[in-house]
Amino acid sequence: MADPTARLLTLLALLQSGPDRSGRELAERLGVSTRTLRHDVDRLRELGYPVDATRGAVGGYRLGSGGKLPPLLLDDEEAVAVTVGLRAAAGIAGVEEAGARALAKLEQVLPSRLRPTVEALRGSVDRGPENTGTDAPDPEVRAPVLQAVASAIRDSEWLRFDVDGRPHLVEPYRLLSWQRRWHLVARDPRDGVWGTFRVDQIEPRMPTRRRFDPQPVPGGDYTAFAMRTIAASGWNVHARLRVDASAEAVIARINPAVGIVEPVDEGHCVLVTGADSLDTLAVYAGMLMMDFTVESPPELIPLLELLSARYARAAAGS
Repeated sequence: MADPTARLLTLLALLQSGPDRSGRELAERLGVSTRTLRHDVDRLRELGYPVDATRGAVGGYRLGSGGKLPPLLLDDEEAVAVTVGLRAAAGIAGVEEAGARALAKLEQVLPSRLRPTVEALRGSVDRGPENTGTDAPDPEVRAPVLQAVASAIRDSEWLRFDVDGRPHLVEPYRLLSWQRRWHLVARDPRDGVWGTFRVDQIEPRMPTRRRFDPQPVPGGDYTAFAMRTIAASGWNVHARLRVDASAEAVIARINPAVGIVEPVDEGHCVLVTGADSLDTLAVYAGMLMMDFTVESPPELIPLLELLSARYARAAAGS
């Protein structure tokens, strides 16, 4: 490759696209000698790109982390995929503005040959409504909060935060994105109790810088654990319903994240369930298609009476 500038860009793209690459492999891909390759690597370093080198039989070059984000070199398919992904991110509360800025920067530099594809996607793809299971607005999670939580997980450091003014100190393990919400799977280091927290309700405090030794989550699967516990702690409102059916029958009717079922006897069980609002909870309770009694909260009962009267009028009018 004769053009030095084009060669440097190609070298940068190769270093960005995978793990360590040997000097011989890079030289062959660029069609230059290993001496020229070393010169090109030095040139990238002069331009501010942190290229790390390791010696030995398994040595090679890799692009290290630097003080600033270098420009990314994407192939055609990657550029289109990132553009589509950023368009989808525009509907996520809390990151839509940052996603829109990134999308604008990417579209500004898209090669002309890719613009017809991107415009075709823009003109032919619609977004359906995602908030179809509740009447509550989507919760907003600020990007700095996600960054603080993710950093604590990465570094295995205790995380201190407030929820509704109440302080919490936890060992953070995983972030779960589900139903337009972010949940944190964490463990209390004082009593060893595991739980999930809604990240949109978290207000991080100063980093603790105190590391912990990770422990296995009950059952070994973070996602499965979170889905089991969201029903009890991950919603805005919760209810206990005594259902006139076996635990097995109720479990067969619900999603694991919708409720926790506690057996009472062969013909009865208690369903602990939740939703974003009592109105939504009242509708979901009827979808069980089973007789039940409300143990809590009492505010749910008038809503059920309202729905019952409305359904009765609809049935009479038919």
